[in-house]
Amino acid sequence: MASTTDSRPDPDALLAQLQEAQATQQRGKLRIYFGANAGVGKTYAMLSAAQRAQRAGQQVLVGVVETHGRKDTMELQAGLQVLPLQEVAYRGQVLLELDIDAALAAKPDVLLVDELAHSNAPGSRHPKRWQDVQELLDAGIDVWTALNVQHLESLNGTVGAITGVRVNETVPDTVLDGADEIVLVDVTADELLARLKAGKVYIPQQAERASQNFFRKGNLIALREIALRRTAEHVGDDVRSYRQHLVQTSRQQNAADQPAWNTSGALLVCVGPHAGAEHAVRTAARLAGQLNVRWHAAYVETPTLQRLAAQDRDRTLAVLKLAEELGGSTTVLTGDDIASALLQHAQTLNCATVVLGRPAQRSGSSVWRLLRPTLTRQLANMAPTLDVVEVGFTDSVRKLGQAIRREVEDAPEAATRQRETWLRYGKAVAACLFTTVLTQPLLPWFDLANIVMLFLLGVVLVAVKLGRGPASLAAVLSVASFDFFHVQPRLSFAVSDAQYLVTFAVMLVVGLLIGQLTANLRFSANVAASRERRAQALFELTRDLSAALQTEQVVELGEAAVRRTFGGDAKMLLPDARDQLALPTDLPPGLDGSIADWAFHNGQHAGLATSTLPSNPWHYVPLKAPMRVRGVLALQPAQARWLLIPEQVQQLETLARQIAIALERVHYVEVAQSAVVQMESERLRNTLLAAMSHDVRTPLTALVGQAETLAASSTLSAEQKTSAQAISHEARELSALVGNLLEMARLESGQVELRQEWQSTEEVVGGAIRAARHALGALQVRTDLPADLPLVEFDAGLIERVLVNLLENAAKYGVATPPERPAIVVSAQVRSDALEIRVRDFGAGLPPSSRGKEADLFEKFTRGKNESSTRGVGLGLAICKAVVDAHKGRISARNADGGGAEFTITLPRRAPPPAPTETDDIDET
Repeated sequence: MASTTDSRPDPDALLAQLQEAQATQQRGKLRIYFGANAGVGKTYAMLSAAQRAQRAGQQVLVGVVETHGRKDTMELQAGLQVLPLQEVAYRGQVLLELDIDAALAAKPDVLLVDELAHSNAPGSRHPKRWQDVQELLDAGIDVWTALNVQHLESLNGTVGAITGVRVNETVPDTVLDGADEIVLVDVTADELLARLKAGKVYIPQQAERASQNFFRKGNLIALREIALRRTAEHVGDDVRSYRQHLVQTSRQQNAADQPAWNTSGALLVCVGPHAGAEHAVRTAARLAGQLNVRWHAAYVETPTLQRLAAQDRDRTLAVLKLAEELGGSTTVLTGDDIASALLQHAQTLNCATVVLGRPAQRSGSSVWRLLRPTLTRQLANMAPTLDVVEVGFTDSVRKLGQAIRREVEDAPEAATRQRETWLRYGKAVAACLFTTVLTQPLLPWFDLANIVMLFLLGVVLVAVKLGRGPASLAAVLSVASFDFFHVQPRLSFAVSDAQYLVTFAVMLVVGLLIGQLTANLRFSANVAASRERRAQALFELTRDLSAALQTEQVVELGEAAVRRTFGGDAKMLLPDARDQLALPTDLPPGLDGSIADWAFHNGQHAGLATSTLPSNPWHYVPLKAPMRVRGVLALQPAQARWLLIPEQVQQLETLARQIAIALERVHYVEVAQSAVVQMESERLRNTLLAAMSHDVRTPLTALVGQAETLAASSTLSAEQKTSAQAISHEARELSALVGNLLEMARLESGQVELRQEWQSTEEVVGGAIRAARHALGALQVRTDLPADLPLVEFDAGLIERVLVNLLENAAKYGVATPPERPAIVVSAQVRSDALEIRVRDFGAGLPPSSRGKEADLFEKFTRGKNESSTRGVGLGLAICKAVVDAHKGRISARNADGGGAEFTITLPRRAPPPAPTETDDIDET
């Protein structure tokens, strides 16, 4: 709610500006090179700007740039630092994606990320590239990117209907709306077709197909128009933001000094309290639709309009509600002068056109019409450059339904209001009588001029306490009482001295003027008190919520704050673990859980004073936090008509927003506490495992040695040797288990340092088979290793441990196979950038419960079968994953074709150094 009587800045607005400025300073800037379609030169323009920025001293880093083989674009990229792409394996292929971690670590001044609508490969951190860009912006990195108009989510269907091609990769419109800069890259349809024919967009075969489908001239013209309009909308938002800042910084100047800029053609319609205002609103909505511009509706509440009857006020609120339903934004303004308030609001919103209802024909002389000009004439005099449109009055206007009225127009309430009105006027009469009686004994002692001051004082007190109408009555009665009881001849309205006529006139004018000014001051005080109450409610809620550490506290504080502000009853409904609203057993009467659930899942208001199930007596507000909807606030206000007042609705939404943010903060506090407890438990467990493993390993080693010595002794019988061999086998199993525990503790403690050297894969595989022979027993292991495997750089000891664990896992869970078929196959193949080692068995394969969750098999203490006679605690695969991750590789599991399970290890590789030649040896000697 804005005010025209107070030039001081709104503290809430200043706080919001400071918070927005702080967030803007911490967040990176997003620049989008926007075009109608491919080939207009977005990437070329982005690279050209990057070259200029680098010459200006900025650090520019190329994250992803798609040149599509265009020679000019590739040459323009020369000289810019390029960030290596991240490799993501998918269905036997390696896809290259933006390396977010490397970009965050480099933290350049400007990062180039082409093709904003690109979908990342499965397994990437984010499914969409625009989500990668959001993370980079949150880290304070400026990002430049490129986007075509057909990739906007809201225009996907429109573009598909025009071109007959529906693209699957889309970007939410909020990304484009939130961009700090939009650079439109535009060419005509003929020029683009010429570029396509010249091979500057696609290769000749693709260009021929494109010219017959997507790149038809009509399609290009339509897409160009959409891109131009979308860019104009964003620029219009920038103009409005600048105008709001300009008007706020020049409030103390004359309103006419800051005329509106007719750049967007936005409309402002004035909503009045009289019948026919809804016709002006509908006309403004129709004009805005024809012109394709934004429109706003405003109601200016003056001291006179504040005393309107409840029926008239309800009609005004219903018209504002109608404006919202038709797509306009609504505002309630306050001030002494309607024209000044409207003009200032129009300048703030940069509206160059104001729509007004035509006033009713006035009776009286032209002199009176000149003294009291219409609102249209006032606006024309104050702002000559402002376009004012008068809407004709119509008698066929449909009567607005009472959006929120009591079922029975309370005759008792109307009678009560009438009694209160008569009581106020009766008090004014009593005040005049009291003043008259009080001044009678003072006549011999005071001059009449001083007596007049006492009557004026009474008028002031009546105006302060009772309002403008009683004050006017008090002024008239005071003049009459003074004349009748104090002026000679007394007890008569006759006047002996004509000078008293001047006294009476001045006294009446001063009394009326004082009453008017005092009533205006009272109105302004009421507005300020209302603002203070709303600000105080927000302050108290924010202060209390900042100290809340539990969800129950947030719920209690939030419900109490809403009840204090709106009266009535309030109830907060929060979701359970299944993301469904949990309804309490003590559900208040009339509160419908199904409506609350709809508001929760759709993120929209429902119930009372909305277009969704308005007959319900409760109003349902979704608690929208930055990450998601955290619940629903149900409100049954003391006066339902409050929900039609825009400023009250804004207050409710602000309260709901604060509560939602507090709920989200408490949620993440609980998550953080749980993570800390889990980390501490993990650290304690690793410490215990490491200590136990060290203490147990020594006696186990001695036990294995003694058992093997007994088994090799010639003095024991066959039965005793069998027992000794069994003891040795069991001791080895226990030693392997302890070794896994110790190895896992070492890996998670970060004490393991890789000793990466150039190794032979054949030697490591052979060593792993020999080391796992005690677990393999009689199982056959076949190797399929190419003879030309190159050397690969890795830690031989750790990779051998990985292969041993995989072989032991295959021996445990692989089903015995016929003799002519090997039980386990170890194979390897090399690619240009990676080495793949596969360990496959021919058993039953992965358990059905792991289908789609193969990655869970590599978690600690996870076993293929929870209830099984097979020994183990589920650490072998976890160790494999930890070791492979340390090598910056990947490990995966799947059910192999033909049965069995297959584990694949992918290790990054680079070209090995050249082997020394005999000539090099001679040179060294």
